[in-house]
Amino acid sequence: APFPVIYRTFSWSPSSINKKMGAYKYMEELWRHKQSDSIRFLNRVRAWEYRQRNKMVRCNRPLRTDKAHRLGYKAKQGYVVVRCGVRRGGRKRQNHRGMVWGKPKHQGISQLKFERNLQSVAEEKVGRKFSNLRVLNSYWINQDATMKYYEVILVDPSHEA
Repeated sequence: APFPVIYRTFSWSPSSINKKMGAYKYMEELWRHKQSDSIRFLNRVRAWEYRQRNKMVRCNRPLRTDKAHRLGYKAKQGYVVVRCGVRRGGRKRQNHRGMVWGKPKHQGISQLKFERNLQSVAEEKVGRKFSNLRVLNSYWINQDATMKYYEVILVDPSHEA
């Protein structure tokens, strides 16, 4: 590469710290700077860990507690957090040897796009697996070249709490 690659570092300087910022605000600021060295390193390590495990794993606590609480999560019985990985990329049409019989307008094979986003696909997968729970919300946590990972918040409707 002709130019050196410069990574943005995110550091807490006394001038950038607001005295009234709480812990969740700090976490929000950290996650807002996804290109910082620290978050990039953490995400790379976590992506490796997620690849070793199953695509759908129940977590005992959310990774981004600030985001989870903003989306309705409560740390009590009846609330469940599940991490789900969804394969990235377009949706190629399944055709034998790529032959589509018909007019040229309908002969697209490889540049087709799926109607819904991957986050809704992750919510649907988790909702099907945990069919006794209701999907409350979800948020992005990580991605690599082939997968996007979301945490889905589920609620037990039959729980008293």
